[in-house]
Amino acid sequence: MSKSYNIAVIGGDGTGPEVAREGVKVLKTAANQFGFKLNFEEYDYGGDRYLRTNEVLPDNAADELRRHDAIFLGAIGHPDVKPGILEKGILLKLRFELDQYINLRPVKLFPGVETPIKDKGPKEIDYVIVRENTGGIYTGTGGVSMKGTPHEVAVQSMVYNRFQVERCLRYAFDYAQKSGKKARGLSDVNTLGLVGKTNVLTYVFDLWERAFHEIGEADYPEIKRDYYHVDATCMWMVKSPEWFDVLVTTNMFGDIITDLGAMTQGGMGIAAGGNINPEGVSMFEPIGGSAPKYTGQNIINPLAAICAGAMMLKELGETEAGNAIETAVADVTANKLKGLAAGRMGYSTSEVGDLVAGLVA
Repeated sequence: MSKSYNIAVIGGDGTGPEVAREGVKVLKTAANQFGFKLNFEEYDYGGDRYLRTNEVLPDNAADELRRHDAIFLGAIGHPDVKPGILEKGILLKLRFELDQYINLRPVKLFPGVETPIKDKGPKEIDYVIVRENTGGIYTGTGGVSMKGTPHEVAVQSMVYNRFQVERCLRYAFDYAQKSGKKARGLSDVNTLGLVGKTNVLTYVFDLWERAFHEIGEADYPEIKRDYYHVDATCMWMVKSPEWFDVLVTTNMFGDIITDLGAMTQGGMGIAAGGNINPEGVSMFEPIGGSAPKYTGQNIINPLAAICAGAMMLKELGETEAGNAIETAVADVTANKLKGLAAGRMGYSTSEVGDLVAGLVA
């Protein structure tokens, strides 16, 4: 009997439903081709629902989504809703309630895609960032006193405990072991690099660095360990991205360097990410926003959503199918598309989905 997976689909706002539709199209093709079943269930969480009901998420949303094997997201962000309401009320809320403590962001330049980095190509820009996703400064620990006065004080603290740090590092070591450059035949060693700021943020990164080396020495001696200051990392991501294999870092630093990585791989239109709970339900999404000005025009680039679907299949254990989607995307970017920008691909949104699906079939 073939395996069956239940997938929650949140199309969201703007062009989110359009790119999610193409992702689902390709996923259905991959499932048929590789002998498993995907059962999709759609949810209307997003700006339109909020404007209609004044409720960002129903109280049972997290419990409802836990019934699924994964979540496939289009985009969140509505022009008629104040920024932050939907992002915090949907994305961050689900990330914390579902304990999606890993943000996984491949930085992969596909053939035919332009990068702003001179003399670099797909061979050089091909690494992965593992971002701790539920701790650190984004938890909101802190407060404000004397607000609105000349003596106003605002404090927001970066707080980590050993449990949070260790589970993130172990995920990163496991990922480097299974999917690093040696595992893909691109190097003679798998390397995990810790990105931090040990020379200034001495308390937090003392914890991260000690745990990093203790875990590596005890349980992953075959993984080469490197350390990079976050500012130096930003420089080398531009100058010598080929140095990197798998990087692991904190929530805030990860938020910054993953967007830099996305631009080096051709922009938000090709960047995909996963919010992952290895023991629970994970959510996969294109990194770009909802692009409301293109809504309904069938011109938005769906490749990031399609790549997010490939990531989802790999996380579910359907690695061959996920790899097939990525290979098809590489073929399309190399041989079909004129560009990645909305309206400049040479094809419509649905036609790009058809092209990828046709190569997967």
